[in-house]
Amino acid sequence: MKISVELTLTPIQDEYEPAIINFIDALRDSDLEVKENPLSTQVYGDYDEVMKVLNKEMKNALEAVERGLIYMKIVKSDRRDYEPHF
Repeated sequence: MKISVELTLTPIQDEYEPAIINFIDALRDSDLEVKENPLSTQVYGDYDEVMKVLNKEMKNALEAVERGLIYMKIVKSDRRDYEPHF
């Protein structure tokens, strides 16, 4: 099953940028397709493969910060080519 995931890591600390950059770099180093924009990161692929990578990298990201949040949305479809029609 193909999925599309939108992620936002929000470290609750003064030095927040390194944690976000490290999280995105780790996702980029995976075999998944990763797209970023100023507000979130999108990951696309097979459910089992995506969740395996996210399980590891979300844990690493949370362990690297004093306090933090990860917002995640999962869509059951491959939305990588979506373009709005308005």
